[in-house]
Amino acid sequence: MIRMSGVNKYFDDYHALRDITLEIPRGQVVVVLGPSGSGKSTLCRTLNRLETIDGGVIEIDGVPLPEEGKELASLRANVGMVFQSFNLFPHLTIRDNVTLGPIKVRRQSKEEAQKKALALLDRVGIANQADKYPAQLSGGQQQRVAIARALAMDPKIMLFDEPTSALDPEMVNEVLDVMASLAEDGMTMVCVTHEMGFARRVADRILFMADGSVVEDTNPDDFFTHPSSERARDFLDKILAH
Repeated sequence: MIRMSGVNKYFDDYHALRDITLEIPRGQVVVVLGPSGSGKSTLCRTLNRLETIDGGVIEIDGVPLPEEGKELASLRANVGMVFQSFNLFPHLTIRDNVTLGPIKVRRQSKEEAQKKALALLDRVGIANQADKYPAQLSGGQQQRVAIARALAMDPKIMLFDEPTSALDPEMVNEVLDVMASLAEDGMTMVCVTHEMGFARRVADRILFMADGSVVEDTNPDDFFTHPSSERARDFLDKILAH
């Protein structure tokens, strides 16, 4: 579903991604871990071209990432993304936030989009908030709306870039539970997160990054019980000590 080959990314002189080559099959849940500045979010953002690349190839479902225009808009419709900040439209109700994309981009009828929006809001546990505005919801609820909004586009892939890092601790699990249920349904997912319990429980595969490179690419059991690199051991010691 996702193929990256020899991908490089620079921010001026800073080499943010170094020769990234990997394949992610359909239905796999990949969690990307690593210290701050290791390239995790940049990797995630290149997959729907929020960040351009300076070398290499990225393919989504067999098609190279388009440069711009209609093809890029179409790709973004197929690759759902959930960010740290919820990025909801403050002047629209929750229902309208979720129906906007399907009506404008997918050309769904208003009736069809509304029906689907309510089903998705129900799925993420906030159907009863449909007529409220984002400011009336908690952070955890807003993030669940953001997930419903991404799902409303029927994406082939869901990208999560630290979706719980801006949330109060008591709201984190309600978002992780929604993500876990998506994983159970077979959604192809790439998640950048610091939530180690979630990574261990839900991931099919862990990518550990450091200095712009993928240092380890393994299953959660092996990564958490006997990481093969010094960088990963050091990272786990610091994280799990807290």
